[in-house]
Amino acid sequence: MKMLWKIFIFIGILFIILGVVMWLLQTYLPHTKKLPGDIFFQYKNITVFIPITTSILLSLVISIIIFIIYRTIK
Repeated sequence: MKMLWKIFIFIGILFIILGVVMWLLQTYLPHTKKLPGDIFFQYKNITVFIPITTSILLSLVISIIIFIIYRTIK
């Protein structure tokens, strides 16, 4: 229980860093908004965007970061 709050703080900081990185990528590299494999529908006044490829890529990056952190702690 003593380590739980440290883990939550670390995860929060990690999300903030990832959010800033994603914001910078979208600002300076606008083609990262629509990767191949992302589903985008637009019909009259309805827009649906399902970022499948972006989600897989983000999951891979987060997994690698967590793996590296885990290996350095042990």
